[in-house]
Amino acid sequence: MQPSIKDRNKVNGLQPGGISLKSDNRHCKPELLIFYICRKQLIKRKIMARLLAIDYGSKRTGLAVTDPLQIIATALEAVPTHQLFSYLKDYLEKETVEAVVVGMPRRLDNTETNNTAGVLAFIAKFKKVYPGMPVHTHDERFTSSMALHSMIMSGTKKKDRREKGNIDKVSATIILQSFMESRH
Repeated sequence: MQPSIKDRNKVNGLQPGGISLKSDNRHCKPELLIFYICRKQLIKRKIMARLLAIDYGSKRTGLAVTDPLQIIATALEAVPTHQLFSYLKDYLEKETVEAVVVGMPRRLDNTETNNTAGVLAFIAKFKKVYPGMPVHTHDERFTSSMALHSMIMSGTKKKDRREKGNIDKVSATIILQSFMESRH
């Protein structure tokens, strides 16, 4: 006589809903397996933290964040640069951020641009204000042109493309997505 599904689940360590209590996860339903694996990784980290990308500019700064699982980068905001630290203070009080990624402007020959000194000064100030927060730099070459191109391809109206803050937000998103891809 074959054991019932309920009995087999009991033997295999399955709980109602298909989540395995065993460490090998071979008994989970596919959609729950993804959740379980992600949850297990988050438990190892002990927090669900986001990455924050900053596309620093002299007038405006584009910001982007990941979801708590650090899978998808999303545009957050374009903030006037003189208000950046007050915005970051409010944001970092509300959200758990694991690290900050700052776009580093470089020329094609890898030399500094006019804006590189401003970005380095921002990074130094950020490290003083938030000494425990890891800061990574990532190449931001061509992100503005890539952002404009992606906005055109996605059907964004010309009026919205002219608003520089939108380009800054998308540029920060591209920087963050590129950073996440480079880690794997």
